[in-house]
Amino acid sequence: MGVTDKVWDALTTVIKMNDKVVLLASTVKEQQAKIEGLTERVIRLEATLELLMRTGGGMKKLPRS
Repeated sequence: MGVTDKVWDALTTVIKMNDKVVLLASTVKEQQAKIEGLTERVIRLEATLELLMRTGGGMKKLPRS
């Protein structure tokens, strides 16, 4: 295997790795968006729960055991 072949193989390997990194970056971006959406939902649920707990929610409280 000559020097040219080694350089060519190295170059193709770098290009393949770049494609994988780009794909990974897009996947991470999608996951981050999903996490942020879930975080917003949890915050809304916490706020709703807090309001219900402060106002009593018009419901009977369960007895503590």
